[in-house]
Formats: sequence, C-alpha cells, structure tokens
Amino acid sequence: MQKAARRSQSAARPPGRPREFDMHTALDRAVRVFRERGYHATSIGDLTAAMRLATGSVYKAFRDKHAVFLAAFERYTTLRQEQTHSAAARGANGREQIRNVLLSYVEHSQGTEGRRGCLVVGSAVELSALDPVVGARVNAQLKTNESFIAGLIRKGQADGSIPRHVAADDTARLMICITQGMRVVGKARLPLDGMRLVAVAMKLLA
Repeated sequence: MQKAARRSQSAARPPGRPREFDMHTALDRAVRVFRERGYHATSIGDLTAAMRLATGSVYKAFRDKHAVFLAAFERYTTLRQEQTHSAAARGANGREQIRNVLLSYVEHSQGTEGRRGCLVVGSAVELSALDPVVGARVNAQLKTNESFIAGLIRKGQADGSIPRHVAADDTARLMICITQGMRVVGKARLPLDGMRLVAVAMKLLA
C-alpha cells in the first residue's frame, strides 16, 4: 500500500515541475568524486555531500549509485569530447590538429587535474570486466576517440601535412594507447615530460 501511495503522490505532482537543483552542476561534482575515489570507494553519502543534495533528492533524480555513475560518466565524456574537439580546431591542418589534441591530453594529465584521473580509464580498469553496461560505454568512448584521431590523420593526408603511407587506423590506435597512458601516469603522480612525449608521438606521422 505504501508503494501505491507513493505512486499516487508522484502522479499527483504537476507535469514539468522544475528540479530544485541544477543537474549539470550536481553531476560535475559527482564526476569529481568518482574520478578521485573510483566507483566502489564512493558511497551515496560521499555523493550527497559532494553534490550538496539531500539523500532523498539524489534518489528522486537517480535510481541508485549506479545510475548516478552512468549519468556522471556521460557528463564527463561529453565535456572531454568538447575540450578535445576545441583543441583540435585551433590547428591549421590535420597534423597541427593532432598535435593540439596530444597537448590537450598532456594538460589534463598534469597537476590537480591529472591527479584526479580520467573517468574513462578508471572505469576501464575498475568496472569493465564486471559491469557490462559500463564496459560497453567505455569501449564506445575509446572507439569514438580513436575514430576522431583517425579522421584527423586522414584529413592531414588530404591536406598534405601527413604522408600518405601512414596507416590511419593503426596509428590512431597507438595514439589512444599513448593518450590513455598519459592519464594513468598523471593519476599515479609520476613526472610527465609532456612536450617531449608529444614530440616522440608526432614521429608516428612522419
């Protein structure tokens, strides 16, 4: 009967009732916690404190911690993709665009941002083998990133800044290994000579 009553109360709410909090702000705060602590070490209490929401508000907006995580993952990958595309757009040709993408990864792999880590890399290590839903999202994001770099390589080949003999797909896969490795190094707080690393990576396009 309690469930029925709750359903009745929910149905009685006016449609289109505005949320009492900004979803993007709340998810940005959740992203930070998941990046720093990982999924399993993050409790609902950690999330409510970080998101500055009451427990009831979290459960109204999300079914459970897993649902919060999936929404946070989507928010994180959307923002990172925008940052990567924006970095690439500053290049005059395909080669410069790839270099800018690599430099963007260097920037996000150092200092406080680097120590927080990458949510995609963290999820791949912690969850992919045991959580098929998260695993599928991680794989999809890595493939999206790889396809983007492969597209830039082909663009560079078309504009003459990258030699035709460079294997676009294979090189893009190797660059994904490099960029994700940067995030691991940054999370581990190891020294990262980013400019030197980028210079070496760019030799793949020679």
